Amino acid sequence: MINDTEKSSLLKAAPRLIQIMRVLARHKFLRSLLGKKNLPPPKEVREAFEELGLVFLKFGQVLAMRRDLLPADYIKELELLHDDLPAMDISIVRSTVKAELGTPLSKLFLSFTEKPIAAATIAQVHEATIRDRRQVAVKVQRPGLKEIISKDIAALTYLVSLGEKFFPKLRVFDLPVIVREFAITLNRETDFSREARSMLLFRKALANIPDLWIPDVVKEYSGKTVLTMDFSAGERIDYYAKKHPEAMPQLMNILIKLTLQSIFEEGSFHADPHPGNVFVLPDGRLSLLDFGNTGELDEAMRESLILLLEAVVKGDAKAATEAYLEMASASEEVNHAALLVDMKAVLYDMHSGDMEAVSIGDAFDSLMSAGTRNGVHNPPEFVLLTRTFVILESLIRQLAPEHNYMKSFSEEIKRLTKKHFSPKQIKEKTIKLARDMERLIMDAPADTRRILRRIAEGNLGRVQAPALEKLAGDLSLNIKQLAGAIALAALVVSGTMLLFSKMGGWHHLLGVSMIIIGISGTIIGRIGTWFRDRGKH
Repeated sequence: MINDTEKSSLLKAAPRLIQIMRVLARHKFLRSLLGKKNLPPPKEVREAFEELGLVFLKFGQVLAMRRDLLPADYIKELELLHDDLPAMDISIVRSTVKAELGTPLSKLFLSFTEKPIAAATIAQVHEATIRDRRQVAVKVQRPGLKEIISKDIAALTYLVSLGEKFFPKLRVFDLPVIVREFAITLNRETDFSREARSMLLFRKALANIPDLWIPDVVKEYSGKTVLTMDFSAGERIDYYAKKHPEAMPQLMNILIKLTLQSIFEEGSFHADPHPGNVFVLPDGRLSLLDFGNTGELDEAMRESLILLLEAVVKGDAKAATEAYLEMASASEEVNHAALLVDMKAVLYDMHSGDMEAVSIGDAFDSLMSAGTRNGVHNPPEFVLLTRTFVILESLIRQLAPEHNYMKSFSEEIKRLTKKHFSPKQIKEKTIKLARDMERLIMDAPADTRRILRRIAEGNLGRVQAPALEKLAGDLSLNIKQLAGAIALAALVVSGTMLLFSKMGGWHHLLGVSMIIIGISGTIIGRIGTWFRDRGKH
């Protein structure tokens, strides 16, 4: 259903909606109302999206990621969508820079090339020199994007709602949710202040990789519609590979390392590592550009992702299903038994071939397809992450076809796992666990008394307060015992994980110590409870 706000937006977008309907009719979309057999050909879909401009073009690129939703021939055609556009006139660039930064372009820069070095749907990039004679790249946004996006999203929302009415089976795909998430992503991509923060975050997070360079942001020359950064005097990696094929294995390892490190350590990742965003500097370092499209994973999602990867590599369908469902939103419509069967089939196909040729992106694609068939709503973060792996693996196959991707991937995962169990990480997790347990124990008595007092003052008003206070005290004691038991159990589980890990050395010694402490504490607690209960009787 469309709410009042969406209706108002739709009313404003009515002229644009009429224009969209004409384009869709011309490209045979309206014939689909007659039934599934009358769907427009894939080429017509792509051409319609290109003709409709920015929002539909970007939406087509999003749909190209959803192999779990569309047939392969549509995906293949949508992957051909490109967002190169004719350059803006220099007068528009000047007015945008002045409106954003408050100073004429001629006074800000010593030099500014009028012809852009790149032009796309959202912005174009110019080479320039600032007052301290530093060479920079200036990204200038096309005017009026906010209004265009607002109108087209309103129209797209209406079209999706209309489609669900004519084809009820579409509801299982949650297309309105996909459109809402797409709108959020598109608005983020047009906020250059956010992109600047992402660049600074990645510079700091990946500073320990010596062969990687990420340009710095020139803050005083940047805003929401203008972004100025250090100029990358490098060459596109696909052009560089033709001249220096011997350098590709090392550069591919750097790409894998920065991708996995940013995902598992920082929870953020560059979601568009195609050749146009990866350059090689004259000194041989890798240069990563364009941080408008980045993904974010919270700690819970990262933990589930690690479990999913381990289960996929081991071929454990049950563990893979559980980890996958932890990442996805809960739904009563999920067919767990059928999902497990499909998961077993996916992992069987994967492990029956050459493991060196396995694609993580393709494996995740197959998992998403299995999930969609069985009622799972794939989280947008997982969709974006899958696309990132697909692009990365495609780049590696293109530039270094002999490179053992899975070997590099496994080695980097082992390094990150070892770091995860380092003394520093264990100390930090233990401190966090202790703080959480302390908060639970300290807050429980007051919370229990407060709840019981409210009950006493309400429906159970005849119950005497002293009796409630005694009950609260007993409950608080039980909660303390439960919290202690949870903490001791956590020690035993953590110790067991360390003991059975392949790291050996002090990890095993620490694991044995944690198990002994956990079991001893449990025994002492049980003895104390026995004596206390005996004293009461």
